[in-house]
Amino acid sequence: MHFTMRRTLFGVALLSLACAGLPAASAHDGDHSMSMAPGQIMVRSVDYRVPDVWQVRDDGRRVRLVQEIDDGRPVVLNFVFTTCPGICPMMSQVFSQFQERAGAERQRMHMVSISIDPEEDTPARLRVYAKRFSAGSQWQHYTGTVADSVALQKAFDVYRGDKMSHDPLTLIRAAPGSPWVRVEGLASADEVLKQYRSALTTARVALQ
Repeated sequence: MHFTMRRTLFGVALLSLACAGLPAASAHDGDHSMSMAPGQIMVRSVDYRVPDVWQVRDDGRRVRLVQEIDDGRPVVLNFVFTTCPGICPMMSQVFSQFQERAGAERQRMHMVSISIDPEEDTPARLRVYAKRFSAGSQWQHYTGTVADSVALQKAFDVYRGDKMSHDPLTLIRAAPGSPWVRVEGLASADEVLKQYRSALTTARVALQ
């Protein structure tokens, strides 16, 4: 398993979020800890099998998630919920900044945000949330049943038993069949873009 450790400091962004009333001193919402200091991220390559579950997209369409993310586009994925008081707005803001920095590249990727609170997060609520972060056409939000939400969280090793205890995490996959790049910690938009481009380069080299 490939493993790297990297420290990323983006004080201006965190200070802005803190001024908006969002906590910046902790890397998680609850008591579950990854033993990492604020501003530190951990990057590793992991093989995950996505369960064949149904989700409802923010446009109201019911879809098989495996088909959604196996359409050939690179995937950048996270788990959030719309009433989250802490890290979710931060992660969504990072995704918003990431799509801006990606420029024309964003039209060739699929950004996926999956709700871990499907009982509250209806497609309509997700649409409002997506608009709040200026989600482009390549960035969809998904909800579903509680059972399917838990299955997805367990498949990606993010299930902590309580929505308030989840950790900041970004998952990147260059293509169907490729390993996932797991970025633990609150990474900056520039760091996510760096890891995204690195994953694409690694996938291209593997095909040669």
